[in-house]
Amino acid sequence: MNELIKSIVDANEVQLEQLKKYYDILIEESNKYNLTAIKDLEEVYIKHFYDSLLLSKTTDLSKNVKLADIGSGAGFPGLVLKIMFPNVSITLIEPTLKRCNFLNLVIKELDLKDIYVVNARAEEYIKEKREYFDIVTARAVAPLNILLELSIPFLKQNGIFIAMKGSSASTELDEAKNAYKILNAKVTEEYTFNLPKDLGIRKIIKFTKLGKTKDIYPRLYAKIKKQPL
Repeated sequence: MNELIKSIVDANEVQLEQLKKYYDILIEESNKYNLTAIKDLEEVYIKHFYDSLLLSKTTDLSKNVKLADIGSGAGFPGLVLKIMFPNVSITLIEPTLKRCNFLNLVIKELDLKDIYVVNARAEEYIKEKREYFDIVTARAVAPLNILLELSIPFLKQNGIFIAMKGSSASTELDEAKNAYKILNAKVTEEYTFNLPKDLGIRKIIKFTKLGKTKDIYPRLYAKIKKQPL
């Protein structure tokens, strides 16, 4: 599995050991409560770790940027990115307390620095970090027209939102045209990747924030879901 990771990032032995320890903790904790349905070593490495690192193929993470991962779940992509790009300051936003406890456990066990776990919904946490981050990302959280409203307000002007999607990306993007215009953002790049072993197609869509987002966004989640922009 180490060669798989090395094929996508320049990982050293310490980082590879951290990733394996992450896997071990993930499986151990998943036996107590639901973190991931995927438990096979190869599948976790491909569908979770490799998939998370695809973001680094689209965006330069060598700089000291601030990144937020919305709906981080079991830490994909945020925790994986932190292991491989320790210079990036990462905030994991996760509303479920059990998952936050897991994230903090991994951070402690791997001795990771400058990574923060926030137990809150994005539309609540925005009150503290509006227009604060350089990069915001989310993986398998919600349809784009909903996700954009939760994400764009966190970005500085010229900041980048990176949506990590599957095969439904094109349809979602068509349905989100109104949303990103209202939120003062535009699509800047689109990428398609094939996971190893024919385990699926991944699409990454990058949006650039053009200017300030109106303070009325994001709305309460119930309203966002009922009436997407």
